[in-house]
Amino acid sequence: MIRSELLQALGKDNPELRPEEIEQVVEIFFDEIAGRLAEGGRVELRGFGAFSTRERDARTGRNPRTGEAVEVPAKRVPYFKAGKEMREALNENG
Repeated sequence: MIRSELLQALGKDNPELRPEEIEQVVEIFFDEIAGRLAEGGRVELRGFGAFSTRERDARTGRNPRTGEAVEVPAKRVPYFKAGKEMREALNENG
């Protein structure tokens, strides 16, 4: 699902809301998650999963075009762990 499909689904389920209001709700939702992660926090949505960040150590990588060694700095990356209910729903028909 892409963002526009999400907006359409929310509009269909909430016909009393204007498209601008739906867009604003989705924007606030994603901004709050990104902001909390940028602060080093964690976001947990019960039944769905948890967003957090993980530390990646500095390492030596390779430029795929030239094969030259390149230093890759340490960084934080986003991480998502699915909740129990989501994992069960995904494996229900398998």
